[in-house]
Amino acid sequence: MGLALSKLPRLVRRERASMPMMLIAPFAALGLAVLTNLVLYGMLGKNPLIVLHAMLIEPFLSMYSFSEVLLKASPLLLIAQGLAIGFRAKVFNIGAEGQFVLGAIFASAIPVWYPNITGVWVWPLMLLLGALGGLCWASITAFWRVRLNANEILVSLMLSFVAIQVLNYLLLGPWKDPMGFNFPQSVMFPLDAMVPILIPGTRVNVSLLLALALSVVAWFFVQRSFAGYKLEVGGLAPRAARYAGFSQSKAIWISLLIGGFAAGLAGAAEVAGPVGQLQRSISTGYGYAAIIVAYLGGLHPIGIVLSSFLMATLYIGGDNAMVTAGLPIAAVHVFQGSLLLAYLILATFVRNRLEWPSPHGEQGT
Repeated sequence: MGLALSKLPRLVRRERASMPMMLIAPFAALGLAVLTNLVLYGMLGKNPLIVLHAMLIEPFLSMYSFSEVLLKASPLLLIAQGLAIGFRAKVFNIGAEGQFVLGAIFASAIPVWYPNITGVWVWPLMLLLGALGGLCWASITAFWRVRLNANEILVSLMLSFVAIQVLNYLLLGPWKDPMGFNFPQSVMFPLDAMVPILIPGTRVNVSLLLALALSVVAWFFVQRSFAGYKLEVGGLAPRAARYAGFSQSKAIWISLLIGGFAAGLAGAAEVAGPVGQLQRSISTGYGYAAIIVAYLGGLHPIGIVLSSFLMATLYIGGDNAMVTAGLPIAAVHVFQGSLLLAYLILATFVRNRLEWPSPHGEQGT
């Protein structure tokens, strides 16, 4: 068996990945995902062309559909930019969904406790509280990772389920609207507790500008700041980072707190934006979808802007496909997963090459 394994090729890291190929990889991954899912739709008895039209074309055929794409892109962009900073440092925050929920809870405290509150400062304070809520929730993962060397993937993921239970407790107990016909939801937020609309006649709000502004900040942090450089070195070459005196514990804290801050801000913007009250349905999977967005964008701030709009298109297009073509919701999730899988495979071969053993026992290419 050992002899057989010795004849298999192995992946060898390239000295420098081809930049043109890295740029082509996301588009090639989209093409592969489309082809794969067209076959799947045919096996389900659906017309692949109708499904493809509904998913990728219909979202751009009307102002309403396009505005919904912009609305969906805002939280995805916010969360993905925060997660990508940690991913570049090899700190894998998988609990953005829980941090998103805690952000929504913290932001909702003001209108729930003071339902008649007024003032132009209300919604900015809600966004700030939401961001702090996500940051605090992420700090639990950072503490366990630094102090007890617990795996941040497992801790952050499990904390997401805890966050859902906290949400359920509040909406079924102390924060339940007494006039809400026994539905598990909070009171409706007053006008001053709502994020202002950005495009009149649509649901697109100021959170889109916040997401784009955070993307600019993320670009400067990653590309121009010494702190961003230290995080990237810590992820690519941990031994070199330790030799240079870069603190691994500090990198973990910074990475997780940035991710939690961004996810909490997105949760606050969601509950104070299109939803308008705290509901159990506030947990929509944005925190998990943002992982796909971050990697599909190559963990680069500009790439993430583009991939967030692609993922938002799939959200809206998936809803269209369920109505137009009778596509099950699971098929939409399969499309998202296959897109990430295709990109990871292509990115692996862009960064690595196959090396075959030579017939004489020496490694050859």
